[in-house]
Amino acid sequence: MKIPHVPFPSPILGLVLAAAPLAAQEETWKPAGDRLRTTWADEVNPNRALPDYPRPQLVRQAWGNLNGLWEYAITAKDAEAPENFDGKILVPFPIESSLSGVGKTVGPDKRLWYRTRFALPQAWREHTLLLHFGAVDWESTVWVNGKKTGEHRGGYDPFTIDITAAVSEGAEQDLLISVWDPTDAGYQPRGKQVREPEGIWYTSVTGIWQTVWLEPLPKASIASLKLIPDIDQQILRITAQGRGASDSYQVRAEALEGGAVVGEAIGRAGREFTLRIPEPKLWSPDSPFLYGLRISLHDGTQQVDSITSYFGMRKIAVARDDRGINRLFLNNKPLFQFGPLDQGWWPDGIYTAPTDDALAFDIEATKELGFNMARKHVKVEPDRWYFHCDRLGLLVWQDLPNGDRHIRPDEPDIERSPESAENYRRELQAMIDFLHNHPCIVAWVPFNEGWGQFDTESILAWTKDYDPSRLVDGPSGWADRGSGDMVDLHSYPGPGMPALEENRAAVLGEFGGLGWPAPGHLWWDRRNWGYRTYSSQEELVTQYQSLIQQLLPLIGQGLAAAIYTQTTDVEGEVNGLLTYDRKVRKLPAEAVRDLNLEVYAPPRIYRRDALVADSQNEAQSWRYTTENPGEDWAAPDFDVSAWKEGPGGFGTQGTPGAVVRTEWNSNGIWMRRTFDLSEDEELPANPHFRIHHDEDVEIFLNGMSVLKREGYVSNYLEIPFTPAAKAALAKGSNTLAVHCLQTRGGQYIDVGIIDLVEEKSE
Repeated sequence: MKIPHVPFPSPILGLVLAAAPLAAQEETWKPAGDRLRTTWADEVNPNRALPDYPRPQLVRQAWGNLNGLWEYAITAKDAEAPENFDGKILVPFPIESSLSGVGKTVGPDKRLWYRTRFALPQAWREHTLLLHFGAVDWESTVWVNGKKTGEHRGGYDPFTIDITAAVSEGAEQDLLISVWDPTDAGYQPRGKQVREPEGIWYTSVTGIWQTVWLEPLPKASIASLKLIPDIDQQILRITAQGRGASDSYQVRAEALEGGAVVGEAIGRAGREFTLRIPEPKLWSPDSPFLYGLRISLHDGTQQVDSITSYFGMRKIAVARDDRGINRLFLNNKPLFQFGPLDQGWWPDGIYTAPTDDALAFDIEATKELGFNMARKHVKVEPDRWYFHCDRLGLLVWQDLPNGDRHIRPDEPDIERSPESAENYRRELQAMIDFLHNHPCIVAWVPFNEGWGQFDTESILAWTKDYDPSRLVDGPSGWADRGSGDMVDLHSYPGPGMPALEENRAAVLGEFGGLGWPAPGHLWWDRRNWGYRTYSSQEELVTQYQSLIQQLLPLIGQGLAAAIYTQTTDVEGEVNGLLTYDRKVRKLPAEAVRDLNLEVYAPPRIYRRDALVADSQNEAQSWRYTTENPGEDWAAPDFDVSAWKEGPGGFGTQGTPGAVVRTEWNSNGIWMRRTFDLSEDEELPANPHFRIHHDEDVEIFLNGMSVLKREGYVSNYLEIPFTPAAKAALAKGSNTLAVHCLQTRGGQYIDVGIIDLVEEKSE
């Protein structure tokens, strides 16, 4: 893959400040356990664990990497700092992971302690010294040389502690950290971490899981940047906050294109100012152009600090297309957004990718498959993941990881405790602040389904007000409250779409979930799970192609985005585009890329001619029985005069998406009806079943079995006829027969037949 230009060298390598001798580190570390690993696990070196510069949008050359082998201990939650430690752990891999070298679970009744020593370069001693943590899950307390220097709550946002006053005169410095994480026993954002992993819930993560690093700064410096591109005004809005600098300090900004300065501006520290970008090159998935940015801080005529950064000029909005349908517009043009649900888990590092190349690999693979976006699902990644999305051109919808309790689709919002609500709002704001400047991020997702959902309208309104430059999807799936920029449906396997609305775009926030347990690449040899599971790669590819063919007509109807579950297998979930170890591309690019790319073509508009009406909008009469009618029941000449007659659909009230007109609550139902096709006209060219089933269904045409589907759906689907189904259709009288089997939960069946006729634009 061609790598786009980036406006500064990468990686920028820092000093390795670990105090232990390098040879000793190599001798005392090896991965824990014998579970699944990626090929990058072999590249992990305790002397250079994740050595890449961790903050790509605010870069200084001087920094020290503290990753490496530290001491660790697990104690009771309320215990004092231990005098003796249990062993060595490779930071920044979470203690539960193989790459940590430990592979132990901590749990909410325990506390995890870390200790390391590092030598401070003599040249840094006259500087302000900042200790940076990429992320620590969840509650952290930090001591330097025995002095308490800071605390932090939050498992996904970076935090910084000024340790200048705690540094000792000696060469060696002592760093001690304690971490407590309640995992799923607490209210805090935690994503899919649980103490007892199964199904869609995965191994817990405790403690440090991103790079720990040290940075020397002048007494007055640039603390943070806020960058807001405005392509309509051809400007970049800049706010540079100072540290130890009053608002009298001057900030100078230069925009760079290929090393040449293309824009300059001067402002004040802490105040917004504008940098003009004439005729900007716009950032998009097809052309992810990034401008370089130089920012310097001045006290009068003296420059006291400088950093390098980058930005992309792009705009995201909901607007109406030429048919008056709400679409997602990128840079003032409609663009269908299509990509996978991306969970970012690793069999060897859990939350932490083994290397930076591994971190970029999933993004590269996503682009190679023809996708233009990913939804980062109930996890926040290290800054470098978003940097790779910026440079490679992948749009991102970013979830806030869920916490607290969950609700079903028909339940009201939960009521959080004041402490839980305050913590949620604080971590939401921290996430937005952390990721604000990345052009790849185009939507925030405060709630997934009903997971932790509370005070929905207020949260979505606050998010939009806090960052009006992006869209707000809320919630993704399930308990919609009419707020946000999108109305979002989850449909497995789908596809489906919500009804079009006046003010929001209609999106398919999750669909697919097609599984194949690839032998030799499984986390477990049992309990493997997918929304639909197939026995071979060939069958998986065929079913995926069928899903995308069903998706294309929905785009013409007004669907604005679709998210396929998911990028990789994760632990017991086997519904990935890639295996969990990333060694097998279960959906090869050569098999699906061209089909995936069709979603970006001008939408095809179809007229839907009903050949056999379904009962969603108007009741249709069927003959039916709930007693097994025996063999040949689907044959056209089978006598059904003794069967009952009733209106569709058939099922139980409360089944999602169902329109129940006849109660059916037994294990099985057999249904028949006849319909006529004109003798004087051609047979329909593009017939589709229109079906809603819960659960397993088999459809017969004129006595021939033409469609079998397992499981359930939550909305009506349009499924194209196979060649065999087309061959079974005849002029004159036809018999449609349906058998539906139910095992548990809600139940429903309704079937119709339509012909999709493409309407050509004049």
